[in-house]
Amino acid sequence: MDIDGLLARCVFPPPGTAVDCAVSGGPDSLALLLLAVEAGLTVTAWHVDHGLRPGSDVEGARVAAVAASLGAAAVSVTAPVVDGPNLEARAREARLGVLPEGVFTGHTADDQAETVLLNLLRGAGVHGVAGIGDPDRRPLLGLRRSETRALCADCGLEPLDDPMNTDPRFVRNRIRHEVLPLLAEVSDRDPVLLLARHAQRAREAVVLLDALVEDVDPTDARMLAGLSPELARLALRGWLTGLLGGRPPDAAAVDRVLDVAGGLVRATEVAGGLRVERSGGRLQPVPEDGPVDGGR
Repeated sequence: MDIDGLLARCVFPPPGTAVDCAVSGGPDSLALLLLAVEAGLTVTAWHVDHGLRPGSDVEGARVAAVAASLGAAAVSVTAPVVDGPNLEARAREARLGVLPEGVFTGHTADDQAETVLLNLLRGAGVHGVAGIGDPDRRPLLGLRRSETRALCADCGLEPLDDPMNTDPRFVRNRIRHEVLPLLAEVSDRDPVLLLARHAQRAREAVVLLDALVEDVDPTDARMLAGLSPELARLALRGWLTGLLGGRPPDAAAVDRVLDVAGGLVRATEVAGGLRVERSGGRLQPVPEDGPVDGGR
């Protein structure tokens, strides 16, 4: 396979830069590890074990062996998560808690398309249809999932199989295995490229929109009250997206926080255990087990 051709469509920093890569052992993250090394970067592979399936404790050693064979360092950490409701969100939060800031991930154009559809279904607005947050940490967004698998096969890398990627409990998997193939059949074209292109155009719009509220302190309830509802929501959406690790909140969550800012309720839950309360005229996040008073 033409590795140079793949690298030309990736967005890596200059050779010699030290980078951290999240490597689960699947084909996308193994391709990320391989391409980062080929790009001349000084790479550390980070593997996170959630303890969700038998044998997961040895997968870190397999990732470390692959990293060593490529000349990269490796770190394995644990972030236990119990199976149950909101598993994807809780696992994501657990990973964010143990991975280094700025870590690269192996998201591809296919992941981008799935995220756009997911966020449309969540009502996450323009920021949501801009797709995956912080694209600078996703160097493989210009590649397809089929290409990462082919690269691993050509280079003799055997990816780990994560059964969560086919579990129909998760909406993303149903979008991946049912919705996108149906859209391809109905439209007679590849929807992934269209959705990825749409995400890029939406991200350009987001940059312009965010500039309208760049001088707004979204935690200042009085300042928010002086804005139009549209600008107040825009400022809050950006603030909440940062608190949620780059995942835009849905429209209903933004409206609930706007009610908190306006003094209609004292506090509200946003998503993923994040809660926001008003105290002393300012909005602030509170611990997941903190009190929430929904009364008027």
